[in-house]
Amino acid sequence: MPRYALQIEYHGGPFAGWQRQSPGLASVQEAVETALAKLEPGPHTIAAAGRTDAGVHATAQVAHADLARDWDPFRLASALNAHLRPDPVAILAAARVPDDFHARFSATGRRYSFRLVARRAPVTHDRGLVWQVLNRLDPAAMREGAAMLIGTHDFTTFRSTLCQAKSPVKTLDRIDITEHPYPGGVEYRFDLAARSFLHNQVRSITGTLERVGAGAWTPEDIRAALQAKDRAACGPVAPPQGLYLVGVTYPVDPFPR
Repeated sequence: MPRYALQIEYHGGPFAGWQRQSPGLASVQEAVETALAKLEPGPHTIAAAGRTDAGVHATAQVAHADLARDWDPFRLASALNAHLRPDPVAILAAARVPDDFHARFSATGRRYSFRLVARRAPVTHDRGLVWQVLNRLDPAAMREGAAMLIGTHDFTTFRSTLCQAKSPVKTLDRIDITEHPYPGGVEYRFDLAARSFLHNQVRSITGTLERVGAGAWTPEDIRAALQAKDRAACGPVAPPQGLYLVGVTYPVDPFPR
């Protein structure tokens, strides 16, 4: 059976997450599998690079599917998009990949971006797409705190109690915090990269760094929280609507430009 990689964009608002849920709860996985079933009858099960939570978005999720037909990748993406409407899910690209390619286990890196907007007036066009706070933050202090998290650490403090990973030890390659103009305020963007992440790790880190930016925590408090290896030492968890899965890397790019 030919195997295809799919690059998927979605708005996470209407979904209970990527992973297929119990009946009555919409998921992105179910939406794509239902579209596949309209092209090739029968049950389909696809695997993704990351299981995003309810309300989390993606601009470059990657999944793979085994199909019976030898599809032209462009036609496959177009046909799936036709059947995905009106769900806020789009197949950006499809590519034939080797049989041993696995969207999750073949991945060598993942990148997430978190959007935080500081302004007094409620956001309108980006409602459901950003986390809004009222007051501007101190980006220098947040960068100082973030630097303490780079490298290989036990991230017990910054993972969900429901996390199923065998080990809390992860290597965080990068946290970039940048400022961007935003009407009536400013947008802070947190870009994180690692081979893999723990459940809720990005939102836990972002929510805690926001406290540093607001002056409620010091950068040194980040070090203390990390060293505590205790979930109770974590700051607030940032809400899901600001988080985006923006990239997955592989030894060979399935979607060469």
